Amino acid sequence: MKRFIKPNWKKSIINISATLAEFLGAPNNKATLPILKKELQKNYKNIVFICFDGLGNNPLKQNLSKDDFLIRHIKQKLTSTFPSTTTNATTTLITNTYPLEHGWCGWSMNFESLNKNIDLFRSKDSWTGEYVNIENSPIPDIDYYFDNAKTDYRINTVFPTKIHKNVKDEKNNNEFEDNSDMYKIIKRICSRKDKQFVYAYYTEPDYTMHTFGVKSDETKKVLSEISKSMEELANKTKDTLFVITADHGQTDIKGYIEFYKDEKLYSMLKIYPYLDSRALAFKVKEGKKDEFKKYFNSKYKKDFKLYETKKIIKKGIFGLGGDKANLLGDYIAIGTYTNKQAVITPISNKYKGHHTSLTNEMLVPLIIINN
Repeated sequence: MKRFIKPNWKKSIINISATLAEFLGAPNNKATLPILKKELQKNYKNIVFICFDGLGNNPLKQNLSKDDFLIRHIKQKLTSTFPSTTTNATTTLITNTYPLEHGWCGWSMNFESLNKNIDLFRSKDSWTGEYVNIENSPIPDIDYYFDNAKTDYRINTVFPTKIHKNVKDEKNNNEFEDNSDMYKIIKRICSRKDKQFVYAYYTEPDYTMHTFGVKSDETKKVLSEISKSMEELANKTKDTLFVITADHGQTDIKGYIEFYKDEKLYSMLKIYPYLDSRALAFKVKEGKKDEFKKYFNSKYKKDFKLYETKKIIKKGIFGLGGDKANLLGDYIAIGTYTNKQAVITPISNKYKGHHTSLTNEMLVPLIIINN
């Protein structure tokens, strides 16, 4: 069996944020990336950092040629976080903290006081889809590292309108409805006279890959459009450094396992699984751990490798520090290279492309464009 691709905390997405935090005069205790640090020393008027959701190495390799603009500007291969899910990875990017520090570890997290699993970005019950009013959350609010910058760069954010955000300086928070408007907003910001720093987040190609798959014609079209749009933006923007990465990649799903129909499995749990559908966290009832482990491995070990949570935490898979280990349950099952997706609840989506495991969706590019 192929080896899992684990987070490398010296060559991961957090190290982009660490390098930018150091450059902006914000607090930083993470390793920096020499190649990016050297480029930042050239004193560009504008620094633009864009996270394209799902723009990992696997989708790029599957859909673009070596002559495409984005491919030509890949400078380094990095890893995502684990789980390689948007909630976890983008929070790591914007806070410059490890998953064990920020606690936004999965799409769905368990709120013990409510006896519910809740989709964090949507504040919805993971089983019913109903809105939940969250009070006294065990997961702290997000604190963006660039909100604490001491710099002569003006800080700007560019987000889709309906994306979860917690930006302190609302006057510099730019929103867009149509994805194509993101490029226009960035161009407008960079045309100002004073120095500008931009953090932008773009929902594609993740949405298209979930719907149609990584190797689909639809995904190829979206990636081609992104590459061409970035080339056009770079050519029209002066004295600007573009730093581009992804929160994760994706891989094509080859089948579904309907865990929620396994009554014996669920009867051993305090609550149904959470985190994400290729990285499942389990809270097991007292006295049932041995039975749970034996039963799970007898039925699912080909498609999901089961670990004791405390053991993989010690190996640094959730970061090199932090106090949120209590949020992660007793066991974690990690999807293997059979590329199966767990269906955890009756309302769970069945995706054609997905991520959140430790396979090739973990690899993302560091793209640097200077003009």
